[in-house]
Amino acid sequence: MTASPFPLEPTPAEAQAAIRDEFAFFSDWSERYQYLIDLGRKLPPFPDEWRTEEHRLHGCQSMVWIVPQGDASRLIFYATSDSAIVSGLAYLALRVYSGRSAAEIVATEADYIADIGLSKHLSPSRSNGLAAMLAFIREHAQRQL
Repeated sequence: MTASPFPLEPTPAEAQAAIRDEFAFFSDWSERYQYLIDLGRKLPPFPDEWRTEEHRLHGCQSMVWIVPQGDASRLIFYATSDSAIVSGLAYLALRVYSGRSAAEIVATEADYIADIGLSKHLSPSRSNGLAAMLAFIREHAQRQL
């Protein structure tokens, strides 16, 4: 198992506030897309043996794999994608949700998506993929309760 850097902030709310602050620094969406790509490069290593159909996230045009570990007290998610932007979206989702309790995950709406304008600037297929990723995380957490 690879080490997870998450959570970076003590609470999901603080993680979302940090994401809002970071994206507010950039003046246009080309800079924000580049930042997303840079964030995706910070995902922890994802072992090749996890890149299986069992761990593949469906509902996304890109290839995305996500692996949950832990229990209701602390759930850790590992994810990767063959798309640089989707890897950045995964990084943001893990920053908010990974390393948290199942109760925290279920209680946390992904407000950062609208707050930073992602909902307006993602293609429909990327929006669907992000929604599928967030749904997977929340549904897995719900099953742990």
